[in-house]
This record gives sequence, C-alpha cells and structure tokens, in this order.
Amino acid sequence: METAGGIAETFRNGTFLVTGSTGFLGKILVEKLLRSCNVKNIAILVRSKKGLDPSQRVADIYKQALFERLRNEKPDFMDKIKVIHGNIEEESLGLSTADRNWILENVNFVFHCAATVKFDEALELATKINIQGTNNLLTLAAQMKNLKGFVHVSTAYSHCPRNEIREQYYPTPVSAKELKNLMRKDDLSESKMLENWPNTYTFTKAITENMISTNENRLPISIFRPSIIGCTKSEPEPGWLENMNGPTGILTGAMVGFLRTMNIDTDKVTDIIPADYTANALISVMWDTVKRHEDCGYTKYEQPKIYNYVSSADSPLTWNEYIGGITEHYNVSPPLRSMWYGFLVAYTNLWIGMVLKFLLHRIPAAFVDFLLIISGKSPKMLKMYAKTEYMTGIIKLFITSQWKFDNSNSVKLLSSLSIEDRDQFEFGMVNFDWKSYIKSYYYGIRKHILKEEMSNLDKALSKNRKLYWLHKLCVVLFFYFILQLCWTCIKYISMGTQQNLVSHFYQIAQ
Repeated sequence: METAGGIAETFRNGTFLVTGSTGFLGKILVEKLLRSCNVKNIAILVRSKKGLDPSQRVADIYKQALFERLRNEKPDFMDKIKVIHGNIEEESLGLSTADRNWILENVNFVFHCAATVKFDEALELATKINIQGTNNLLTLAAQMKNLKGFVHVSTAYSHCPRNEIREQYYPTPVSAKELKNLMRKDDLSESKMLENWPNTYTFTKAITENMISTNENRLPISIFRPSIIGCTKSEPEPGWLENMNGPTGILTGAMVGFLRTMNIDTDKVTDIIPADYTANALISVMWDTVKRHEDCGYTKYEQPKIYNYVSSADSPLTWNEYIGGITEHYNVSPPLRSMWYGFLVAYTNLWIGMVLKFLLHRIPAAFVDFLLIISGKSPKMLKMYAKTEYMTGIIKLFITSQWKFDNSNSVKLLSSLSIEDRDQFEFGMVNFDWKSYIKSYYYGIRKHILKEEMSNLDKALSKNRKLYWLHKLCVVLFFYFILQLCWTCIKYISMGTQQNLVSHFYQIAQ
C-alpha cells in the first residue's frame, strides 16, 4: 500500500533520466526504482564502448544476476527502459534531435551518477567529465518542461583536506569557469592546482559542488555525498558487488594470498555504506528535493541542499574490526583460487613498510618470476606487485586517516519518512549489524569476484590446510636463516675481537 505523499506515490508514473546507469550504484538505483516504484519510464544515457553500441551494452547488463529478482517479479521491466545514445562529455550530450526533444518533454526526475572515479585520472579529462559534463546536464535540465527534481551524486570526500566535513559548501582554489579558462590556455599544472587535494577525483567533485551551489538555472536540485560504497546488505540479494574498487580490492587480494602487507592504520574508522542503502538514500533525497521545492515554489531561490550519507557518524567501524570479521569467515570458508595462505600485515611506518614489502612481496615475486623464466614463460609477478603498490599508494590517505562527518540532513530526512517508506527504502545506519554485513561482504567477494560456489568448500579447505603448513614452514625457515645469519655475525665479531686481543698482548710482551 502506497502512502499518500510517500516516495512510491510521488514517483508514480514519473519519467526518470539516469546518467551513470552502467556503473555500480547506477545499476542498483535503476533496479530499485523499477522494483519498488511504479514508474512510467527510466531513460538511461549510455555511450558506445569497446565496440558495443548502447543497446548491446544494456542488453548484456540486464542479463546479470543483479536483475534476477526483478525479472521474476516484473518480467516486462525492460519495456520501461528507454536507451538513449549520449555522452555527458559532449556539449549537447551527443543527443539526437529526437532524443533531446523527448527528454525535454517527458523527464520529471534526473539522477546524475555519471563520473570518472579514477583517482589518477588526468586533470583535464576529470574536468571534462566531472565538471563540464555536469554543467552540460544542468543546461539541459533547465530546459526540461516538467522537471520536478535533480540530484547530483558527489562524494563525502570532496573536501577531504579538511578533518571535519559538514553538509555545507567550502571554498576551492579555482572556480569551474576559471578552471575552464586555464584549460583553454593550456595552463594546467596539476601539482600546483590540486593544492591539498590527494587526487583529481575529489578535487573536481569539490569544484562541481561549488558550481551547483550558485543554482543559476533555479533548478529543484540537491547534492548527495555518499562515502565508500560496499556490497549490498539485502537487496536485491545480500553481498552483491561487481568490481574491486575501494576495500573490496584490498580484501580480495588478502583472501587469495596475493596482498600480504599494506600501509593501513587499523585503529582508524573506515566509512563503508551498503550499496542498496545508498540507492535508498539517493531515492529518498530525490523525494525530499521534490517535496521541498513544491512547498516553497520554484520562484524562490534556494541554495541546493547537501546530504552527507556516511556510516561513521552513527555506527563507526574500524579497519581492525572490518578485517578481523573477514578473517573469521576466511578461516571456515577460504577461496579455492588462493595462491598462498591469506594474511595481511598492516603497517604505518614507511621504513618498516619498505622492509615488509621487500620480504613479503618482492622476494616471493622474484622467485616465481625466476620459475616462470626457466619454464619458458614470461615473468609477471614483479610487475603485478609494482602495479598493486602503486594502486594502494593512491588510496593511502583513505586507509590511514579518518574524518568527522556531519550527517544532520540525512538523519532528518530519514526521520521524515513514513513507517512504510522507512521499511521500503531503509538507509539508517544507527545500530547497524556489521557482523552480518561483513559476512555478506566476504561471501559476496567469494561468489561475485572470485566466481566460486560453496560446492567447492571441501577442496578449498583441503588446499588451505596445505598452504597454511607451507606458510608456517616458510616462516620457520626464514627465522632460522635470520638466526643463522646473526650467529655467523656474532662469531665473526667475536673472532675479530679475540684476534685483536692476542695482537694487543703480543705488542705489550714485545
């Protein structure tokens, strides 16, 4: 039953435009809208990629396991999806005249999820996609005849140089217009431009937020800032995920015995949020945006509202608790694809880290590469570890630091929902059950990333026992070698001392 003025009722027979629909959050958002809201259409902006046109890409996406529940509950859901060939990088979004006119006439709600999330993206490309791409969409939205709401997805870390991040706007070194002029003059110095920002992703997101803050087009718009998006908690299935971004890559590498040491402060609080909760929060923000602007009217200027969606403010979880929970499930259900016994030595001291990486990564990698060479194959392990250490270096700030987030707007939003909407679009993190979520996360990695079913458990346990004892043997041999080396040095020093004493007494005797 839909509550009058509730979320599902507000979106009934509405037409949505979703950018970034082929991404992790975008897929879950579309699935939830189709399954829980009686929408009229969802137009998804998709570009050609890797030789596949938008229709081919979409057909492959909606065959995925994520949409199995939707296929069962609403078999005709594809009839409500309208694929639009476009690209936010292009000034007119690369739209055909027919598609552009359809959007202007029909779209009521816009979710802007598209972005380049690569931390090491070139500043010029990150600017083109994250800033100019957003501006292109805002320009189009200003011309939509029936627009009721627009939500821009940013990141909770857009202003990560600050220790405390509130739901407000903060100054940036340059504005979007100034950055665009610098690009035209080919006068971009990344190191100078970024100042204290650790990467181009957070930097361009911060500038985009400030561009939106002026709300020059007087749009019914809000900014949604999620933190680190993890696997789903329950919908459409527990533990669903599809990539190795963020903590997933760390955990996967440790689970298979590839990643053995890492620069991570286990006492720091991480800020993971479930993907399905994030989609629910995003949908709720759209509902709040629509209701807020209906109440005040579009003629009244309002600076777009910001919603920080985080877990640390209500239910903090340390890296130590997170990794410990994963280890607990690893011990009873290790992956069969393990290359070594899984363990992870964390460090914060860089000198100690250099030693650990040399012992736990470089030496084993060199040994494997040597075996590959003598067997006539190309070496690859040292290159793989070099790439891994580069990638972990990129995310170093986010696994060795923590932030104080204010999430007042998100908390107020949750409290404003009806009981039915809270049940249907749950996103509250107070008293969150991390234990069951971490379990879902572990088995989600095992199933969706490593592509392993529980039917291989006996083989996996047998293999893991062998790897465990091999690991212990290597540890014993290592310490035996160290002790032998120390003993040899002591003997050498002792012999040298004795020879010096004999020589000294001989000189006295003479």
